Amino acid sequence: MSIQTFRRAALAVTAAVLLPLALSACSEESTSKEGSAAPDAVSSPEPIGDADAVAGAPFGPACASVPKSGAGSFSGMAQDPVATAASNNPALSTLVTAVKKAGLVDTLNNAQNITVFAPTNDAFAKIPKADLDKVLADKETLTKILTYHVVGERLAPKQLDNGSFTTLQKGMVTTEGSGTNYMVNNSAKVVCGNVPTANAAVYIVDTVLMPK
Repeated sequence: MSIQTFRRAALAVTAAVLLPLALSACSEESTSKEGSAAPDAVSSPEPIGDADAVAGAPFGPACASVPKSGAGSFSGMAQDPVATAASNNPALSTLVTAVKKAGLVDTLNNAQNITVFAPTNDAFAKIPKADLDKVLADKETLTKILTYHVVGERLAPKQLDNGSFTTLQKGMVTTEGSGTNYMVNNSAKVVCGNVPTANAAVYIVDTVLMPK
């Protein structure tokens, strides 16, 4: 065998050995890069809206009964204006009936940045049936009572610590408390507070508020 033939054979053997090693190294480098990208994609946090950061989460014992999904859930109610959102909460069905009888559905749904103190069905049940039926049949009185539950600004929980607010009925409601425990007019307890809707903050209360 000539020297040139020997050299050509040696080069061929070297190439055959080195090529798989080079391909393997490239494959490992690619896999390493892909692997390092995956944790970043998984760990990237979801963006938090300004409203969520400022307003915080709903609170109170009655919040546990709110559905976890669907139109009646907190996320579902947040998509709808307040009267529509309330209609999806079974605990507020008497209030919704009253709002419809008073012709206030559009008024509440079209208002911007309001607060509604929403009495539960149990709150209305505290009123003797004969008296409640009489109020429900009297549109003027019913409107005064319902608009007394609405404040013309969106209130954060901290504002309720020691507050006094003018209602749409032109009367005043007072609030006091701290943390997750609040009272309205020293008579109605907030049982599920800071519930977001598209145009209002809702504080569900256990007693119907009566204007003077």
